[in-house]
Amino acid sequence: MSAASRRAWIAVTLVAASLGVGAWALVRYAPQPEGAQVGRRIPDFRLRQLATGDTIGIRTAYAGHVTLVNIWATWCHPCLEEMPSLERLYRAYGDRGFRVAAVNIDATDPAPVLAFVRRLGLSFDILHDRSGTIQQAYQTIGVPTSFLIDKHGRITYIAMGAEAWDSPVDHLRIEHLLLRAD
Repeated sequence: MSAASRRAWIAVTLVAASLGVGAWALVRYAPQPEGAQVGRRIPDFRLRQLATGDTIGIRTAYAGHVTLVNIWATWCHPCLEEMPSLERLYRAYGDRGFRVAAVNIDATDPAPVLAFVRRLGLSFDILHDRSGTIQQAYQTIGVPTSFLIDKHGRITYIAMGAEAWDSPVDHLRIEHLLLRAD
């Protein structure tokens, strides 16, 4: 092996070792992403409200309300099954300060999402995140995923997968949060 080849291999080895040490250091010492965890405040995230076209922040728009943030998609069959129970829950408690913020992650324009909403007769807030980045911010692994938030923006319950939101257990959860003064 010539001296020039040897120097080239040494340089490649040093670069590879440096990259390896750098990757190890990032994994070892980088701060862990917060995500959305029970007991913590929900990460603030700005989304387009389909009814008005306005951009709102989850934390600010729903401050002071018990809120269910539901991340869903029109192509998701479990999401379709879950929506009627969300609507019934919203109708049962909406006049008492309960809100539903349903965040659609379809990468399309809003027209198909709005058609889906009209077909199901949904009356709660429909928000749109075409980029799907809310899933990264909230560290979800699929849809539907829902976060039940108290009046102070703290997560009290996380549901991964479809849930029958009008069940007695969920009614008790909502009642408890609505009655809590904190």
